[in-house]
Amino acid sequence: MCGIGGVWTPSPIISKPKFERCLWDMVATLRHRGPDGEGIWTDGSIGLAHTRLAVLDLSEAGAQPMADWEKINFISYNGEIYNYVSLRNELKNLGFHFRSKTDTEVILAGYQKWGVDILNKLTGMFAIALWDSKNKTLLLARDRFGKKPLYYSWKQNCLYFGSEIKSILAGSRMKPKADINAIDQYLTYQYVPGVKTGFEGISKVRPGCYLVIKPDGLVIEKTYWKPTKPPEIKNRSEKEISEEILLKFDIAVADRMVSDVPIGAFLSGGIDSASIVASMAKNSTQPIKTFTMGFEEPNFDERQLANLVAEKYQTDHYEHVIKPDVINILDKLVWHYGVPFADSSSISSFCVAELARKHVTVALSGDGGDEIFLGYSRYAATKLAGYLDKMPRFILNSLAAFGSCFPFQKIDYKKVRYAERFLSEILNVPYRRYGNWICFFSNQAKSELYTEAFLNHDRDKDFKLIAPYFVTNTDPPEANAAWSDIHNYLPDNLLVKTDIATMAYGLEARSPFLDHHFFDFALSIPSFQKMQGLKMKSLLKRTMIDRLPTNTLKAPKAGFGVPVERWFKKELKNIAYDTLLSKRSLERGLFEKSGIQKLLDDHVLGLSRNQNRLWALLFLELWFRMWIDSPTIPNKPSGQTLKVL
Repeated sequence: MCGIGGVWTPSPIISKPKFERCLWDMVATLRHRGPDGEGIWTDGSIGLAHTRLAVLDLSEAGAQPMADWEKINFISYNGEIYNYVSLRNELKNLGFHFRSKTDTEVILAGYQKWGVDILNKLTGMFAIALWDSKNKTLLLARDRFGKKPLYYSWKQNCLYFGSEIKSILAGSRMKPKADINAIDQYLTYQYVPGVKTGFEGISKVRPGCYLVIKPDGLVIEKTYWKPTKPPEIKNRSEKEISEEILLKFDIAVADRMVSDVPIGAFLSGGIDSASIVASMAKNSTQPIKTFTMGFEEPNFDERQLANLVAEKYQTDHYEHVIKPDVINILDKLVWHYGVPFADSSSISSFCVAELARKHVTVALSGDGGDEIFLGYSRYAATKLAGYLDKMPRFILNSLAAFGSCFPFQKIDYKKVRYAERFLSEILNVPYRRYGNWICFFSNQAKSELYTEAFLNHDRDKDFKLIAPYFVTNTDPPEANAAWSDIHNYLPDNLLVKTDIATMAYGLEARSPFLDHHFFDFALSIPSFQKMQGLKMKSLLKRTMIDRLPTNTLKAPKAGFGVPVERWFKKELKNIAYDTLLSKRSLERGLFEKSGIQKLLDDHVLGLSRNQNRLWALLFLELWFRMWIDSPTIPNKPSGQTLKVL
């Protein structure tokens, strides 16, 4: 895994010394992604930059930017190709020669042979910048699911691109400006979806897409892969399906265990990471290194469940207890993510990545398992709502009326609070219902928080992001919800969280559940088999029954959640009040002081649970201060003491 960057101009309008200085400035912002080497390459109107995390072929033969044999094509690439050996052998049989044992050189040779069709042949994760000197074209490409990030921006007829936005800001020296539409979407979903980033004029390359920049600056965007729903499996027993799940999953895990450096796995108390560890142990003669986060708060501590799996497979197990002083890394999170990002579990992701990097260079992660096998409680809620939709309207009206008048807020019980939210949306159409369940700030909440100017801004008020995935009535509602998450939440939240947290420490994360061959098969399994009744992930649990401890299979989903609800009443309380109610914050003209005050007061007094909303607002304000207000690229915070700029 690495960091990539570069600059393209339609003609050599930048002097070589200035060009090189620009590229080295980009490198300086990406060294955490690639601590093992760095380099730049320029040729007239194109420049490539690279920081290397050496995982395959640790010799200098793997250094980048890299050229092919004929020095026609040049590449800066971040990722891992798991089928590179078979592709290498195929290309060898076609007469190609190789100087290294890297997957990078295979991509170059594959491009020379097949052009952009090489992308369809790659199994793995990648962000690619490839200069074709023969055709004078630049290729920017991203893997199928968007595991590896790639951003780009135009400034004064120059195209800047990189693994992280900070590299673009450093190279272009542009004055960043906030994208208000993106900010509104962030406050809805907790992340900035689609091609937006939070910055005006800076975009993402879409997952499964590539851009070709022609000599005249014309940009051609094409999709080479997108998730499609295959025909459902029919006339096969559950035993046969489970056997194929295990077979394909073990292959995906084994492919991701190929490495020239130490490898391990994140291990929470959940079934996804436990399944990965079980499969790794099956494929290894050495103890697997596993890494778990714990908390002093029992409701968030998964160490006991993780230890069950660690003991069963005799792993080399490491733990770390996260304490409230971890909030000191908040400004470090804002620096590394570089975009508005309100998933507070990124704290756990950062901590487990830091722990793992002390022992390994590669770690396997369970990303994708919940979306594929229906593991979120919101999918069960969506399925239940689908059942209720078939009931007479007067019954639904009665349920909704009960939900609106029952004093749920006085009962501090998680399941009861879920019931309140469920009933409040029971009369809505499916996509709005799902949107209101997953959103941080509903339209009603925004009307109480936003200034009039922000409210009247042209913005999405009707969940246009997720509506297209609920248009069909032929698929079960829970499948539509998961389909929406696969296109939005997975690439723009989960995979961003994992990439940034791991690469902050020069750690490569690999996701077996998102092997596209395994993914395609899993999608062909009918939803009623994946979730029997309202039992989430029931098929995967039955499939793993001989591999995992009983308590692991029975445990409720927890994930990498953190106790921010309590922190905002104690450790984060003063920081939140001082920052969010400051003159500097309010003068942005986005939020009413009364709205902020109510969110804070109601949470501290226990009248409502606003921790997710407060985290989103606090992260956003710190992002403004670090990336929009600052006249220069800020230095990376130490994470030892929280500094509110």
